[in-house]
Amino acid sequence: MDLDAYVAVHRPEWVRLGQLVDRAARPRRMPIGELDELVDLYQRAATHLSVIRDRSHDPRLVEDLAGLVIRARAAVVGAPDVGWHVPARYFAVTFPAAVYARWRWVVGVTLGSLLLALASALWILNDAQARARVIPPDEVTALCRHDFASYYSEHPASSFASLVWTNNAWVSAQAVALGVLLAVPTLLVLGLNALNLGIMGGYMGSCGEGGQFFSLILPHGLLELTVVFVAGAVGLRLGWAIIAPGARRRSEALAAEGRAAVGIVLGMAVVLAVSGAIEAFVTPSSLPTAVRIGIGVVAWAGFVAYVWIYGRRATAAGESGDLDAALAQDLAPVEA
Repeated sequence: MDLDAYVAVHRPEWVRLGQLVDRAARPRRMPIGELDELVDLYQRAATHLSVIRDRSHDPRLVEDLAGLVIRARAAVVGAPDVGWHVPARYFAVTFPAAVYARWRWVVGVTLGSLLLALASALWILNDAQARARVIPPDEVTALCRHDFASYYSEHPASSFASLVWTNNAWVSAQAVALGVLLAVPTLLVLGLNALNLGIMGGYMGSCGEGGQFFSLILPHGLLELTVVFVAGAVGLRLGWAIIAPGARRRSEALAAEGRAAVGIVLGMAVVLAVSGAIEAFVTPSSLPTAVRIGIGVVAWAGFVAYVWIYGRRATAAGESGDLDAALAQDLAPVEA
């Protein structure tokens, strides 16, 4: 394609579109024919922008046309609504739909991680030589007597909650983002997380402190680990979009999964804040063990029910966690 000729042919359309966008500031004074022309030229300019972005090395040209398309879109569909119902729609539709659409992947990651954690715990419990090699016996004694429990109470609760949230958000973000590397690093992140959990449980069980282990892990761990499993599932889906994009082009499949992944990460940050608060204020508290675990179960069940109810309803209505219908129309091909 001769890009200069392409630009020369279509530039009059862009000039006309700019004139119509300016006139759209007073839409009541525009004839119906001009409004239809505005929509048509906007769709065509969006396609022209896609073509030029792929082929042009002139950043000024791309920037000017992109600005025109953004202004035209605002004139056609209105300015983005930043009212309260935008975040409300995100939490009622977009986020639960994106997670629910991946529930099979989440279940697979959960089962695989828990089986690996169980296997590593049994390995430590039943293999004395392995137990002596992985962690020195004197460190195991300190772990069982005070180190494991003191971890949850050695810092002020508010700062500990922030520390926990930052760490868990980082692990989850890694599990998602590393999916673009064919999901191999995501599998490593999930595997290391499961091994660490299982090995720690194995050591606590080996010295008769299995009850303490579960009493301190379950209150926050049910929700926290579920979020990590969701992040792992999202990362694996991201990698799978590259390996097996299906009927879509590989770039289209990756873009769609990437957009949904960003939405999921934002929602997971909120859920992790809840699990971090439980870990900081409930896990080390003097509440009875049954009450602490009960709080964790309620938080976990609430999240699962939220995703199941709202996500199932949203996906039944055609939502997937990707762009909403109005934005998706911008990507519809029109004659160039």
